[in-house]
Amino acid sequence: MDLCAHDHSRWGAADQIGAGNLLTVEKRLAALHSVASGQIFDLSHEIAMNAPFMMPNQTPYLMSLWTNWRDSMRRRRALGATNEVGVNIERMEMTAHVGTHIDALGHFSIGNRLYNGLDAEEEVTDWGLNRLGVEHVPPMVTRGLLLDVAGLDGGGHLEAGRAVTADELARSCDRSKLAIEPGDVVLIRTGWGKFYGIDNPRYVAGEPGIDAESAPWLSSQGVVAVGCDNMAVEVLPGSNRAISMPVHQHLLVEAGVYIIENLSLEALAAVGVHSFCFILLAAKFRGATGAPVRPVAMV
Repeated sequence: MDLCAHDHSRWGAADQIGAGNLLTVEKRLAALHSVASGQIFDLSHEIAMNAPFMMPNQTPYLMSLWTNWRDSMRRRRALGATNEVGVNIERMEMTAHVGTHIDALGHFSIGNRLYNGLDAEEEVTDWGLNRLGVEHVPPMVTRGLLLDVAGLDGGGHLEAGRAVTADELARSCDRSKLAIEPGDVVLIRTGWGKFYGIDNPRYVAGEPGIDAESAPWLSSQGVVAVGCDNMAVEVLPGSNRAISMPVHQHLLVEAGVYIIENLSLEALAAVGVHSFCFILLAAKFRGATGAPVRPVAMV
């Protein structure tokens, strides 16, 4: 999977949004026109102190009040305020990969090569990414597809280390009478999300997910993003212990396809919805490698 300096995106050497180029006006309008009831399914988890995290790359999520109503009232009174005005403002410590979040294209490299042949030595600084940061993730309003792979096995959850095959993804499409089209966002239900915030040691110790064979099958369909109800989208431990995180390397670096992690998909699967208007907006943290998001499915 080595990339050479001349391996540029099909959208040009200056491209920073990858498969986001497939989010056309036609895709947006078609997705919005597909909405019939206006019902919304929230596909995100709450971000709280019990949010799971993977050491050593991730740190715990912490939040405390930086300013509270008592202290702010005292300060304002000292400045002459006569009304009792209290203010509460928090301070957070976190990585951009806490809770339900999206990976920016600059999140992973193959050696020193980033997406579009960019050199990590030049683009990755102590203060963030010069290019390929999450501020370039385009607003996503498009068709979303739920591939309920766990449903193929009876609806429970797949086990950690269980690779989701391209054949299973295709069977999930056939079962729902759907075909993946360019510009779609594909969400994969493994059932692993049931352990999020409930049994974090189990949730982060391993997971079912796609592997180095099924990821290219998805990117070849022209998807904009791949999401899953687990920490990393890809199967952990991987099918080949000598190859680490090949799905991230393929989707982000080689294909320019975004990754959405820690999705909440149970409510959507429970009502049998497999095609919907998918909406996701990422906060524009300049130079960040990802951002918490609150994606929704509208039907």
